[in-house]
Amino acid sequence: MSVKIGVILGSTRTHSLGDRLFNYLQRAMPTDGVDFTWIDLRDYPLPFYDHAETPLSEPIQGLATVEKRWLDVLDQQDGYVILSPEYDHAITGSLKNALDFVGPETDHKPVQIITYSKYSDGGMLAASSVVGILQMLKMMVLPSPVLLWNAEANFTATGELVATAPNSDHFAQRLTAAFAELRHYATIMKATPYRP
Repeated sequence: MSVKIGVILGSTRTHSLGDRLFNYLQRAMPTDGVDFTWIDLRDYPLPFYDHAETPLSEPIQGLATVEKRWLDVLDQQDGYVILSPEYDHAITGSLKNALDFVGPETDHKPVQIITYSKYSDGGMLAASSVVGILQMLKMMVLPSPVLLWNAEANFTATGELVATAPNSDHFAQRLTAAFAELRHYATIMKATPYRP
């Protein structure tokens, strides 16, 4: 059974480290049994959330075209990867705002968190900060986030891994394993979805 995995780049910053990682994942992640959707938030320039409805309780009325596109692409996925830097000990504002639009589209679907930093913590606090948000959206958060520390030297702008950089072997192995784990749970949950 093939599954659809949406990989969300949670930064809209120009020439970011996230761009390099996003490009690397597109080049390197195995596609056997997986149909990836590469979701760059820059392609979904969402306004700040300003609808009267609470998305988890009632459908949003009067969606703008870009808002509907964002929710539709999420709804089509069987699982997700959230790829985010750490801004002031949390995820980016653009990612948080995008998640504020989400209602039933991601309900009981698995999600893997990947955070990165050019510093030694690997975005640990960003990874921690997003767990509660994803759980509120009823997503099934995988237990071990991927933390990529001091990662600026590891990835080129075109998405190649710098083999001679420290930790490159570990990062490659950890990312491959994380994607395999996500595929496993997405396959199970697609085959036997939770029905309350």
